[in-house]
Amino acid sequence: MYKKHLNVVCAVISDAGKILCTQRLRKGPGYTAEHWEFPGGKTEPGESDHEALLREIREEMDWDIFVGRKIATIEHEYPDFSITLTAYDCMARDCDFKLLSHIDAKWLTIDELPSLRWTEADRKLLSLLPGTASEQSPAH
Repeated sequence: MYKKHLNVVCAVISDAGKILCTQRLRKGPGYTAEHWEFPGGKTEPGESDHEALLREIREEMDWDIFVGRKIATIEHEYPDFSITLTAYDCMARDCDFKLLSHIDAKWLTIDELPSLRWTEADRKLLSLLPGTASEQSPAH
């Protein structure tokens, strides 16, 4: 069976030591509906990750951000599609955003992030974020 593959970018937006988490709408499959994610969305053909991330944040949150370095890319297989998710370290110009495509948002510390019910792809990213225990390399 052919599964659709999506290339998705997400913003790990930091402000005052906290990271923005957004809760998906109640629509879609049960394994993603109402789960938490880092904001972002699908890249369009011919669009760079940077362009896609700026566009998606404007469309979903009416917000401008600064897109920084790539943090990580993960692959994940959902029951009916696969995803390549690339996360970027981002900063907010301000905290004046609107929830146009999400039902909730929270600013949490790195240690509080695992307490949310994340989409599986975004959960994989948690351990790769700077400042998490598994992200830090062992001393030699």
